[in-house]
Amino acid sequence: MAFDGITVAAVCAELNRRIAGGRGYKIAQPEADELIMTIKTQQGQHRLFLSADASLPLVYLTQENKQSPLTAPNFCMLLRKHLQNARIVSVTQPGMERILRIRLEHLNELGDPCEHTLVVEIMGKHSNIILLDDEEKIVDSIKHISSMVSSVREVLPGREYFVPETRKKENPLFATKEDFLNTEGKNGEVAGMLVGLYTGISPQMANEIVRLSGVDNGQDVASLDVEARLRLWESFSGVMYKVKAGEFSPCIYYEKDHFGDPVPGEYAAIDTGILPEKKQFESISELLYTFYAEKNRVVRIRQRSADLRKVVQTAIERIGKKLELQEKQLKDTEKKEKYRVYGELLQAYGYGIAAGEKECEVFDYYKNEQVKIPLDPMLSAQENAVKYFDKYGKLKRTAEALGHLTVESAAELEHLKSIQTSLDIAVKEEDLKQIRMEMIEYGYLKGKQGERKEKIKSKPLHYISTDGYDIYVGKNNYQNEELTFKLATGGDWWFHAKKVPGSHVILKTDGKEPTDLAYEEAATLAAYYSQA
Repeated sequence: MAFDGITVAAVCAELNRRIAGGRGYKIAQPEADELIMTIKTQQGQHRLFLSADASLPLVYLTQENKQSPLTAPNFCMLLRKHLQNARIVSVTQPGMERILRIRLEHLNELGDPCEHTLVVEIMGKHSNIILLDDEEKIVDSIKHISSMVSSVREVLPGREYFVPETRKKENPLFATKEDFLNTEGKNGEVAGMLVGLYTGISPQMANEIVRLSGVDNGQDVASLDVEARLRLWESFSGVMYKVKAGEFSPCIYYEKDHFGDPVPGEYAAIDTGILPEKKQFESISELLYTFYAEKNRVVRIRQRSADLRKVVQTAIERIGKKLELQEKQLKDTEKKEKYRVYGELLQAYGYGIAAGEKECEVFDYYKNEQVKIPLDPMLSAQENAVKYFDKYGKLKRTAEALGHLTVESAAELEHLKSIQTSLDIAVKEEDLKQIRMEMIEYGYLKGKQGERKEKIKSKPLHYISTDGYDIYVGKNNYQNEELTFKLATGGDWWFHAKKVPGSHVILKTDGKEPTDLAYEEAATLAAYYSQA
């Protein structure tokens, strides 16, 4: 499910249970939009991960640590000043919103007790982490939002903090049966009605509530009979009862990928039985870490590869324009043979052409027909012949040069597109390092002076077919070359997507005839790991 109000409620309940009463021990800011707070409690040490990343905002407890920059960012230094050794009083969620308020008590510079609140807003691109004083004024935030960015609310030091109400919604925990059953003024599909009326309910959870009730989601709310509305209320109130009672049952529902392997598809803080294949988790933090680890890794890889992508895209556009111009010039040289024939014909029939003529008509013995030849009236027939031979010679030399240049440009363009595909396939930092090394080697990037070549740990992908054959997939040009010319032997099978950049795929058979299934699976991998 989405990181909705119900998921936030589960996180809130877990944080109150596990870190309330603990003290902030360390605060780090490994990324521009991330915080890791190390908290010591009587039960042990916990790390609270907070992310305001626009594409993947998250809050959960983890044991994993991340390397921080040598110089801490300003926001991190501010938090250390105010919250170091602060005691966590409580964690609350206002009105089922996607907001967590962590209230902390600590001593100021004079030794007097004071209070701050760390607010974490999980709202997509509007996500933020904000420090408030005891008067609900903003001390600072991980993202500054001025009036030029948002006309609804400024998030700047000294401003009053408030939660903007862009749409008036009710808290579903306080919904009454009477109000719920009243359909006056309600219309549209049933799930849409739940999302529009109540905070914290995502479209996915709304669809699940409707599914559990047995009501047809395609029906208009106003057309529901009393029995259908009662079933919907029972389903809705049952979910809300579990939220109020803290009866969360975190689980991940699995789907099959292209190769039939189970991959996380959806998650839920409350198990609604959406799919039979699922895995239960003891805590919502464990679920969120497991579910988003892969997604977060992909997002970060995309961000870190952005500069490389820009360089490659710029080079592709430049070489593409260059190749287009070369091909156009090469096409223009196709008329060279015509000029050679004109020169030969003028040499053969020039004695019969009067001086000062603008054109002449002679017999073309190559095509066995009459042909008209334009002439420069200021030149004799022989001089016009020499002029045509000169044009032929120039175009011939141009064609020869362009023939080599277009081949080189086309090869360079194909190479750049293969690097672009490698960036799409990259799944680890080591993959990007190997691609960067290739770009430096071919002159697309400048290496730092005195830069040592790192030992790259990136390896080709390794699959095992259903029939037990080893299949290797190159993630970049270096790995493709290694697989094709070092790993593969004469008895193995080589696969590649036709006429598009992509991975070299080796099906290891040691000279045996592969099964049709292994053959198809290797071909599928070659297609999947290609530009197509």
